[in-house]
This record gives sequence, structure tokens and C-alpha cells, in this order.
Amino acid sequence: MIKRFPMTLLALLALAFTPELALASDVTHSTVGAGGYDLVSYHVGEKPVRGNGNHLVVHEGVTYLFQGEDSKARFEKDPERYLPAYGGYCAYGVSVGKKFHGDPDVWEIVDGRLFLNLDNKIKGLWVKDIPGHVKKADQQWRRIAEVPAARL
Repeated sequence: MIKRFPMTLLALLALAFTPELALASDVTHSTVGAGGYDLVSYHVGEKPVRGNGNHLVVHEGVTYLFQGEDSKARFEKDPERYLPAYGGYCAYGVSVGKKFHGDPDVWEIVDGRLFLNLDNKIKGLWVKDIPGHVKKADQQWRRIAEVPAARL
């Protein structure tokens, strides 16, 4: 029995690292973007509305919810138009080289782009110089886009 233990342990380890099991635990396949808000609604209404699971699109591993087929179709036709800047991270945070959670209730559309911020206090700092912060954030994003938030 003792001789079988190492073989059993190796078999269990091999199973634990199979691609199928890795995919099952990969949270990028179940990540809901923009807190479940309909991204198109930011651009067409006075305030954003939540989407629902009946109208969804998976774009680059992130699931986006929409309130109806019209919003879903508009997004599918031109996702770049509706996606939040900087992957949905806080616009002010990105301007200083950080990745903070962007609150979908703290937002602004500037020149057709959706920007989220961490909270209203941070948004207050951001709106003092939107063009300057956007310029800095665009430059920083090229450097930090692929860097995990925890490493910044």
C-alpha cells in the first residue's frame, strides 16, 4: 500500500493540472463587466440602467449585460464605442499609474468615451482637469494595461 501512495499522489496532481480543470476555475469566463450595467445606456439616456441575463455579450472574456436586444445589437456592431476607457478602471487612478475599481455609478462621458472613477471624491479631483488627466491616463494605460493591479 505504501508503494502505491506516490503513484496515487502523482495521478491526483496530474488531474488537478489538466486544461479542463484550469478552465473551470478561470474567473475571466464569468466576469461581469461594468457592474452589470448596460454600456449603451450610458450613451443614450440620462443615467445608466442595469442589463439582464437575457441579453448578454461576451467580449474578450468579459460578459456584458444589456437591457434589450437593441442595446445588445448596438454594442455588438461597435463594442469599442461603448466599452469603458481603461478596461473600466478608475480614470483618475490610471492617470497616476494605478488600477483602482471603477464604480459604474460614478461616470462621465467625454468626447464619446465612457470614464468610470473610484468614487465621487476621486471624480472631483478628475473633473478639475479632465483633458490633462485623460492625456496622462492614455499615456499611462499603454504602460500598465497588461500589469496586474496588485503589482502597481
